[in-house]
Amino acid sequence: MSDKSAIPSRAEQPDLDWSQVRETVMMLHLAVAQIERTMGDGNDSVNTLTRSFTAMVGKSQSIHVAADNLPESREKDTILSNCQEIEASMAEAIMAFQFYDQLTQRLTHIGNSLDDLARLVADPQRLYNPYEWHGLQRAIRSKYTNEADRRMFDAILGGASIQEALALPSSTAEDGDRIELF
Repeated sequence: MSDKSAIPSRAEQPDLDWSQVRETVMMLHLAVAQIERTMGDGNDSVNTLTRSFTAMVGKSQSIHVAADNLPESREKDTILSNCQEIEASMAEAIMAFQFYDQLTQRLTHIGNSLDDLARLVADPQRLYNPYEWHGLQRAIRSKYTNEADRRMFDAILGGASIQEALALPSSTAEDGDRIELF
């Protein structure tokens, strides 16, 4: 067992060694750990869905090929119609996977940013240096891949509340409604 005097003070039992900076760093590390665990859980689910969709695509293609070889009939038309509906549903699911990929990219960025912030806050030499904070902010902003996220970042740093930043449009006329393919 370790010497109790070597254990830093905590908010639950503060003493002269208590540090709000250390508490902040611990909470930031907790947030990063929760993000990483959530992403891991999500990735497991998406991997299962990906395997299932891959199998369904193969089955749908087999059914479609088999139906194409049938003589003209109502049954053939019904089978082909259902294959087309399945294929359309799978295309929608693939788009949802693309949005999930964007979500995981954002969560990774958030986790990395929180980790960078924790390192800055934990370092007394950097903590009170405005240039370090500006550098961190510049580095975080440079990692955003879409304009809506950059606008939200700029709004928050410009003094907007979270609600005001969230109320900003998520796309502009130049962004359009395009979907990024990965």
